[in-house]
Parts: sequence; structure tokens; C-alpha cells
Amino acid sequence: MTKYTTTLIAVRNMEKSLKFYKELFDQDVVCDLGWNKTLTCGITLQEHFEKIVGFEESSMKFKTHNMELYFESYDFDSFLELLSEHPEVKLVHEARTFPWQQRGIRIYDPDDHIIEIGEAMECVGWRLFKEGKTVEEVVKITEHPVELVQKWHESFK
Repeated sequence: MTKYTTTLIAVRNMEKSLKFYKELFDQDVVCDLGWNKTLTCGITLQEHFEKIVGFEESSMKFKTHNMELYFESYDFDSFLELLSEHPEVKLVHEARTFPWQQRGIRIYDPDDHIIEIGEAMECVGWRLFKEGKTVEEVVKITEHPVELVQKWHESFK
């Protein structure tokens, strides 16, 4: 049997990447194999990826815009405040509210991998319930299954 275990991303400078993921996402190293470090969330950072795989260093592509890492925040405003303390972080776009009413922002990590930070959808539901929306209205707005929205509603009460 084969099972999925991690997402590995190539990094150019391990210390810079570790600092970024620690300061912005409170990630610690749970497995340290030198050039390869796995973080609390399960993402693995790999320095010198081209040497391990046997690629020419010149073939390594960063800022490809074809994948992203996704994090959710239960306190999106606090995350934006933390992000404002890191002017070195490049934005893909400013914080915005998507049609399903989730607030989100996309940034680049030090190796130009896209990271999306979205307001936890449960929080979106709670905000909509606070505005007086019904379960059915929240299902329609958020495009999430009724069973899940009902769970949000139960935890909101």
C-alpha cells in the first residue's frame, strides 16, 4: 500500500525559510534531516533539491505560479497585523473578500512559492450567522455543503 505523507518544497536558503514559516505561521521543525526539515503542519522544506534529484541547478524554477500552499486563520485580522510587521514579504495581492465571503490574501515565501491565507470558513459562517443569515442562506453564499454549515451553526450558538 502506498500513502501520501508530505508536500516537499525546494528552498534556496533553509534558515531564511525557517524564519519565515516560524514568524508568520508559528511552524516548528518536527524532523530535522539537515538539508531536509519537516514542519509542524507537515510541509517539508528541502535545500539543494537539484543535487538530490540530479537536476542541473540552472533547471530549478521558482515563482512558477502553478501551485500554492494554503493556510487558514481563525483570526484573519491578527494575521494581517502580523504580516504588516514584515514589510519584506512580497504580496501576490492585497487582502480581499471573495464572492463566497471569505477574506484572503496571497503572499510569496522567500523562494517565491505562493501562500494563500484565508479566513477559516467556519469563521465566515459565524460572521454570516451574526449578521442574521439562516443556514440555507449561508449554504448559498459560501457554496459549502449544508451538513458542514449546520455544524458551523451548532458551534456558533
